Amino acid sequence: MIRHFHIAFLVIAAFGVPAAPLLAQQSGAPGRQLPAGSPFGGGVPQGTATAQTLQLTVADVIHRALEYNLGVLLSEQEVSHAGGTRWVTLSQLLPNVSAYVTESRQRINLEAFGFSPANFGLSNVVGPFNTFDARVTLSQSLLDRRATNETRAENHNVEAARHSYRSARDLVVLAAANAYLQMLAADARTQSARAQLQTSDTLFQQAQDLKQNGIVAGIDVLRAEVRLNGDRQRVTVFQNDFEKARLQLARLIGLPVGQPFAVSAQLPNVPVPDLSIEQALAQAYRDRPDYLAAQERVRAAEASRAAAFSEQLPSVQVNANYGALGLTAADSVATYTLAGSVIIPIFQGGRSQGRLAEADADLRQRRAEAEDMRAQIYYDVRSAFFDLQATGEQLQVATRSRDLASQELTQARDRFAAGVANNLEVVQAQQSVTTADEQYIDALLGYDVAKAVLARSLGDAEAAVQRILGPGTP
Repeated sequence: MIRHFHIAFLVIAAFGVPAAPLLAQQSGAPGRQLPAGSPFGGGVPQGTATAQTLQLTVADVIHRALEYNLGVLLSEQEVSHAGGTRWVTLSQLLPNVSAYVTESRQRINLEAFGFSPANFGLSNVVGPFNTFDARVTLSQSLLDRRATNETRAENHNVEAARHSYRSARDLVVLAAANAYLQMLAADARTQSARAQLQTSDTLFQQAQDLKQNGIVAGIDVLRAEVRLNGDRQRVTVFQNDFEKARLQLARLIGLPVGQPFAVSAQLPNVPVPDLSIEQALAQAYRDRPDYLAAQERVRAAEASRAAAFSEQLPSVQVNANYGALGLTAADSVATYTLAGSVIIPIFQGGRSQGRLAEADADLRQRRAEAEDMRAQIYYDVRSAFFDLQATGEQLQVATRSRDLASQELTQARDRFAAGVANNLEVVQAQQSVTTADEQYIDALLGYDVAKAVLARSLGDAEAAVQRILGPGTP
C-alpha cells in the first residue's frame, strides 16, 4: 500500500505549503486539510445514491471534482458575473434604441401654461382632443472617455476572472487528488497497523508458549500483551481516519449522499521535472494563472484611474427620434428630431477628485499585490527545488532504515525463540519497524509533495494531469 503515494503533480501542493511541515506531522494523523469553510472542500451532490459500490479511479475523481466541486462552480459564476458587468459598462458606448406608441385624450387649461386667451374673448380651456404618437428613439455616445476607460477596465476584470477560474481548476485538481491520496494513505496505515497487530498477536502467543515451557519469564508475556493492546488501538485510530477521509473525498467531488464507493490504487509515477531554476522561474512568470490575474487587475486599475480622470473631460452625444404624430393614427404625419450635445463638466462638488483619489489608492494596491505575487513565485520555485533535493535524500535514508528495521525484527524474534534474549528486544524492534515504516511513508509523501509544489509553482496542474493520465482526462 505504501507505493500508493507515488504521484507528484496531484497532491497537497494545492495549498502551497512546503513539504517540511507535512513531514513534521505526527504519524498516523490525517493529511493536511483545506481551511475550514473553504468552498473547495465542498461539492454539489449530483445523482441518486445506489446500493452498488461505485468504482473510482484518480481520473474519475478529478473529473467529478472539476464538474461538481463548489469552489470551481463559484469561480465559474464569477466569470459570468464579470462578463455581465462588462456588458453593463459597454452599454454606455453602444446605441440605445427604444420605441413607444401612445394615444391620449386630454383637455387642458392654457392659462396654466402662461397663456390668457380670455383677454381675446376666448376660452382658457382647450379640448377635449386626441393625440397619437408612435416613435423610435435613438441615443448614442459619440465621445465619452470615461465610459471608454470603464469598458477597458471591465475587459481586464473579465480576463482576471478567467485566469482566477483557471487557477481554481488547478486548485481543485490538486485538492481532489490530495483527498484521494489521503484516503489511500489512511488505508495504507490501517493495513500496516493490522499487519503489525497480527505480528504482535503471533509474538504474544509465542511468549505464552515459551513461558509454559519455562523458557521465558512472565514479564515477557506482559510486554507482548501490552504491545498487542497498543497495536489494537492503533488499528482503531487508523480505521477511523480512513472512514473520515472517505467522507471528505465523497463531499469534495459531489457524490450522492450515502453513495458507497471504492477507489483504485493504480496511480502513475511521475518523474522529477527536468528544469533548471531559471527555466522554472521563466515558465512560472509566464503561466501562473494567479500571477496573470494579478497583472490583469493592475491593468483594470489603470483603466479605472483613467476613467476617473476622464470625468473632467467633455463628452459628445447625439439624440434622435422618428415617428408619426397626429390626432389619430389615420391622420398622423411623420415627424423627427435630431439633436447633438456637448456636455462640459464645470463643477461636480469634488466628486471627480474623490473618485480619482480612490482610483489612485486602488492602483497602488493592485501594483503592490502583483509585485508581492511575483516575489512569492520566486520563493515558491526556489523552496520547491530545495525541498525536492532534501526530501529525495530523506527518502533514500528512510528506505534504508526500513530495511534495517525489518532485519532487526527478524533477528530479535529468532533470538527470543531460541531463548537467547527476552522479548524486550522484540518489542523494541517492533517499535523500530513501526517508526521506520511511518518515516518511509512520510518521506515518500514529502518527496512527491516537493514535486507537486514545484508543479503548482509553475501553474501547470490541470495540463499536467492531462499529460499524466491521458488527453481529455478532466
